[in-house]
Amino acid sequence: MANEARDARHRQRQDEIILAARRCFRRQGFHAASMARLAEEANLSVGQIYRYFTNKEAIIEEIVRRIIDARLAHMEETASVANLPQLLASRALHAEEDDALMLEVAAEATRNPVVARMLVDADERMFSQACLSVKKAHPALSDERIRASVELLAVLIEGTSFRRLTPQKASAERLHALYQQLNEQLFKTEDS
Repeated sequence: MANEARDARHRQRQDEIILAARRCFRRQGFHAASMARLAEEANLSVGQIYRYFTNKEAIIEEIVRRIIDARLAHMEETASVANLPQLLASRALHAEEDDALMLEVAAEATRNPVVARMLVDADERMFSQACLSVKKAHPALSDERIRASVELLAVLIEGTSFRRLTPQKASAERLHALYQQLNEQLFKTEDS
């Protein structure tokens, strides 16, 4: 029982550090946010943070893991590429803060090979799961066609995340119709 309480307190403290880090990283970016600033945001000492995370990259890795876990769970909940045109048209694919943090990860990955590896690993998790979901929904498609379709969808989804930073230039209704046409082309059987 004492171990369970200790583990629960440990997880709670990690959650508090992650929330503080998310706020800090959103304001200053990963590269500019120091451990001292993060500790101040979390109302802890730097030493206390090091009890839970070995370094800033470990915090970034945990943030990325949680974002990807949430995205995979969302993918499982929706479980259909049929919903994708509406989500793309409304720019409501993921939580806006998560999109912004993943953009920060991408920027940091250009400077930091450890973070670049995290991004590659996160992409592999998402890509593999997306391929499995598409295979389940469209078993007649070849694996090569599925990989190509998922790659194109990844470009659309990631581009939509970036485009969220700017005003939408076309109506959501018109975009929905175009995304729907694209979706139908991507997932029609190869012999049709």
